Amino acid sequence: MKFELVLVLLSCILTFMNHEMKLQPGPFSRIKDGSKVIESRLFDEKRQQIKIGDTITFIAEPERVESLKTQVTGLLRYGSFDEMMSDIPTTLFGGNAKEELISELEEFYTKEMQKEHGVLGIRIKLVWQ
Repeated sequence: MKFELVLVLLSCILTFMNHEMKLQPGPFSRIKDGSKVIESRLFDEKRQQIKIGDTITFIAEPERVESLKTQVTGLLRYGSFDEMMSDIPTTLFGGNAKEELISELEEFYTKEMQKEHGVLGIRIKLVWQ
């Protein structure tokens, strides 16, 4: 009985959010086909709101017609993308070459931004497409 009560209380306390993020066609396709299970972002104010169990709806750029819903299964904080990708296999990010992945990310997030905020690896699983 106590265990059931705890579960009921936890379900009342835990509220999950849905976050929306735009994503370029390549990474969007890799999430869709299951080859990308970690999304990399700057650990800015918006990403600091993400919690394990939340959902993220990724919207494909540039048309913004297609979307994917994922669930957050883990959060990985690092000082920079280089540090993160030195620690985690790049295949989990949907790529092979660490330098290529970092170069793509630094088109959006400069080294200065990374130093100021840190970075976040968001482990995801596809919920629907």
